Amino acid sequence: MPATLLVSRRLPPDVEQRAAKSYSARLNADDVAYSADRLVELAAGADGLLVCPGNNVDAALIARLPGTVRIVATYSVGYDHIDVKAAAQRGLVVTNTPEVLTDATADTAILLMLAAARRAGEGERLLRAGKWDGWKPTQLLGTHISGKRLGILGMGRIGQAVARRARGFAMQIHYSDIRRLPPEQEHGAIYHADPEALLPHADVLTLHMPGGADTARFLNAARIALLPAGAIVVNSARGTLVDDDALIAALKSSHIAAAGLDVYANEPKLHPGYLGLENACLLPHLGSATVETRNAMGFRALDNLDAFFAGRTPPDRVV
Repeated sequence: MPATLLVSRRLPPDVEQRAAKSYSARLNADDVAYSADRLVELAAGADGLLVCPGNNVDAALIARLPGTVRIVATYSVGYDHIDVKAAAQRGLVVTNTPEVLTDATADTAILLMLAAARRAGEGERLLRAGKWDGWKPTQLLGTHISGKRLGILGMGRIGQAVARRARGFAMQIHYSDIRRLPPEQEHGAIYHADPEALLPHADVLTLHMPGGADTARFLNAARIALLPAGAIVVNSARGTLVDDDALIAALKSSHIAAAGLDVYANEPKLHPGYLGLENACLLPHLGSATVETRNAMGFRALDNLDAFFAGRTPPDRVV
């Protein structure tokens, strides 16, 4: 008998087909995010869960899961929506999907950088509202990013992929991370052991730090004040990294010229203060949203599940 797998959200067709072929799969046909009560109910008799970032697998939910559940595979790189300590205490294996969404997320960071700098969202809204009355020499003047200083907070796989792309714009790369990269991987990037020391050097700041309590509201008012006047802020990592009130205030005062955001605290209920700001370019968490990437994420999650149920250590085990 194949293992029973509860899939919490609708996934790309190729992923669901593989899941249905390999498992007794309980798929989410309606693609409605399950409440905690519903998730526990549907998990009855299941051997494993395949969850998404919108599912808050906290200690309370873990304590209520049926005893048959032995593994939780998340369809994401980040796993801050899972209480890994509670999972470990319960004896649950937790896996994620690293590497496969690096390029798509890096592309999104560059997209946000360009869109925010060149006021693309404002221009599209002007056209769609029927208010564009022709080319003007001073209309929607933005910022030229070529040659500017790019600050990268978090120089893991995605941060390095952003740096590779930014070099195509002749940007000077500054970065901060817990550890300095080997010289051959820096490619001339300037390292700052203290992230606050990086901020005055960032004409454009892009966030690629992990989520969690240690980094919550990292970009607060005091750190925003360290950025050069007219800087651009990009976040395609975790919404919790940003103090929304502080960033909104800086956008209103023009200390921050523009922001490009793909992720938000309390998604999908983003801070309403962003909605009226023309200098905030907003995307609905599209970082990994390509067919190729979302398939690869699903296949990676299933690879981990396959390994676990075959008695092997899942390649992407985090707990």
